[in-house]
Amino acid sequence: MSLKRVAILGSTGSIGTQALDVIARFPDRFRVVGLAAGRNVELLREQAQRFTCAIATSAQDGAAGLHRVAVESEPELVLAATDGAVAFDAVFAAVARGTDVAVANKELIVAAGELLMSAAGVSGARILPVDSEHSAIFQCLIGERHESVARILVTASGGPFLRASREEIENASIDSALAHPTWRMGRKNTVDSASLMNKGLEVIEASRLFAMAPQRIGVVIHPQSIAHAFVVFTDGSVKAQLCAPDMRVPIGYALGYPERLTWSPFGTGTDPLRLLGAKTEVEQLSYEYERPDLERFPCLRLAYQALDRGGTAPAVLSAANEIAVGAFLEGRLRFGEIPRVIERVMNEVEEGELSLESVRAADRRARARANEVLESRTAGTAR
Repeated sequence: MSLKRVAILGSTGSIGTQALDVIARFPDRFRVVGLAAGRNVELLREQAQRFTCAIATSAQDGAAGLHRVAVESEPELVLAATDGAVAFDAVFAAVARGTDVAVANKELIVAAGELLMSAAGVSGARILPVDSEHSAIFQCLIGERHESVARILVTASGGPFLRASREEIENASIDSALAHPTWRMGRKNTVDSASLMNKGLEVIEASRLFAMAPQRIGVVIHPQSIAHAFVVFTDGSVKAQLCAPDMRVPIGYALGYPERLTWSPFGTGTDPLRLLGAKTEVEQLSYEYERPDLERFPCLRLAYQALDRGGTAPAVLSAANEIAVGAFLEGRLRFGEIPRVIERVMNEVEEGELSLESVRAADRRARARANEVLESRTAGTAR
């Protein structure tokens, strides 16, 4: 069996490091041919040495560095695990040449998912979802007809504020927002989980990845984070994909696709509860499901609104959220103000027809306006 050539955009981030952990377990299956990182050059250097990778670039290499990794390293699979829009051009260039892309970049699918799926349809590249929810949907849909799907349900842990009051959420501290009960993620994604914006973005992603209308995509709160998504079919049957909350599982599935890797990050053995996602010490396993509260978590409502508007509205939502979350993590914005900043930007930034250039323009306008809103709040003025 020849080694699958893999390039990783965002190799020093949470997803990138976990992907390399999976790859290291299978030296007879994968070869790392390109690594792109942000500013953690020291870790990038260690990774390049460990995996004997010839092409390794960082933020100082700019767009050309990302292109080298995604295209010039001649990978068979590109893992897109950067934040924001920095790697859009590199990913589209890889797709144009027919290279499969495993997507762990929410902004890419939220802002430009329609364009990416269209480009993949032309070139024959496969878009493989890495988010646990979309990987679950992807797996549930294998062998099924699109017209037989009645509804998709993505699950949400509810984050650290599931039982918190509106007042507690409004004034939540940075530490409490980062204290996720089940998942290990980067800081921005963890805050998005606390606000349920991550679930709103995932609804948009599901619509783009699986060509599903907004009204056919729902969200259900599932604190145990073991069932990652459900697909409801027209005959009333429901499929679900279950596993313990560990991102190495969907990462491994995308890396190995269309084959499954022979391994388990949990050492599950034959214990039935462990196989169903329970921790080692658990003797009884139960699953809880409930509806999300849009009053306490307005970010989810805003995401549905952006999806309904279409065009560049999701790009505006995503960009404004990134700026607002960054301000919160810097201590410049209260947690409860995040959705208010986003909603104001969505109401004030002009949206446009969908193209890669219009997505970039909308992203720039939304970021600029979000920063203006933040400055006006800091100064105590309204504009």
